[in-house]
Amino acid sequence: MLDPKLLREQTDFVRKGIARKKFQVDLDAVLAADETRRHAVVEFESARAEQNAANKEMAAMPKGSPEFQAKLQEMKAASARVKELEKKVSEAEEVWKQVGLSVPNVPHESVPEGRTEADNKVVATWGDENKLVSAAAKPHWDIAWFAKAIDFERGVKVTGAGFPFYVGDMARLVRALIQYFLEEANAAGYTEVHAPLLVNAASATATGQLPDKEGQMYHAQTDDFYMIPTAEVPVTNFFRDEIIDEASLPVKRCGYTPCFRREAGSWGAHVRGLNRLHQFDKVELVKWVHPDQSFAELELLRTDAERLLQKLNLPYRVLLICAGDIGFSHSKQYDLEVWAGGQKRWLEVSSCSNFTDFQARRAGIRFRPKDGKPEFVHTLNGSGLGLPRVLAAILENNLQPDGTVIIPEALRRWYGKDTLKF
Repeated sequence: MLDPKLLREQTDFVRKGIARKKFQVDLDAVLAADETRRHAVVEFESARAEQNAANKEMAAMPKGSPEFQAKLQEMKAASARVKELEKKVSEAEEVWKQVGLSVPNVPHESVPEGRTEADNKVVATWGDENKLVSAAAKPHWDIAWFAKAIDFERGVKVTGAGFPFYVGDMARLVRALIQYFLEEANAAGYTEVHAPLLVNAASATATGQLPDKEGQMYHAQTDDFYMIPTAEVPVTNFFRDEIIDEASLPVKRCGYTPCFRREAGSWGAHVRGLNRLHQFDKVELVKWVHPDQSFAELELLRTDAERLLQKLNLPYRVLLICAGDIGFSHSKQYDLEVWAGGQKRWLEVSSCSNFTDFQARRAGIRFRPKDGKPEFVHTLNGSGLGLPRVLAAILENNLQPDGTVIIPEALRRWYGKDTLKF
């Protein structure tokens, strides 16, 4: 949620920011709701002040006197008026909140112009595909033993499309990747948390999944819980409605969870195999930082995610996402894409984003400066990393002519072997 003061005092700036994004917002309706809300608050506070003043006058009068009885009737009317105005404030606040939630975050000035993913800007690359990709590379779904190692057919039987079984050493490799990501995050100063997989609507609203991404989330309607699309949602809400000590900033957390996404409307070769699943594993990196440091902290977050790919010897590139392709809650976003040598295409494995105070305002997460009233923190998060596409790149890039896959050295400590073959 944007700062209401920013909306009122820099309306043109907000309009231009929204125009840079692909979202349609009736900003005039938002401003009108804000004006109605503020007017209702002024009316209520004025009536309550008059009520308090009348209370004091009444207290000084002899009980039972004509003046006292007259003031008593006046007080009853004033009390009814205050209750009426309090209800009016509550209703106006709710209307303002609902329309305010429709306003996306404003993109940072460093975010490039553009309307689609074709306008995203490559800002860095790492690794030589010719040196780091085996000559035997092929799409992972074409590896002879792939269907035995990752069983999509039985996943369809048990649940549905996009919910595969990982079997034997492939399950071990998945576990090794999770352990590797978590240990690297711990070494970089992120405290590990094991988070809930279901969240309430307030949590999903705080991070911006609602009311923007209902169609992408699985909803347990009986309890009104949502299955998490990313650990960002529960981990960010860890400090909801709390005040963090300024001296503790930045606070850094990491968490592994399965993630659940409906991905409605996805089909075609680009989502084949591990490229897009409805349930997948991911380690998330989350930061709560001082507003003055948030964009510098974004660069550090990106470095933490990149380091994981470098140690796996996976070629990748970094995209600075353009204004038209950036997320609803995002101010600035980098995507990391790994090169899958068998498919000969880039696969996104991480998004590293700065939300400025957008999520913190929704979630009520503040910090208390030494000398001053509480202020909203800035929140950041990044995938560190998403497993399926990293796994796809490992299988493809390290495939040998005899069907063996060479395991990256960084994983062998947890995998326990040098190679994978079924």
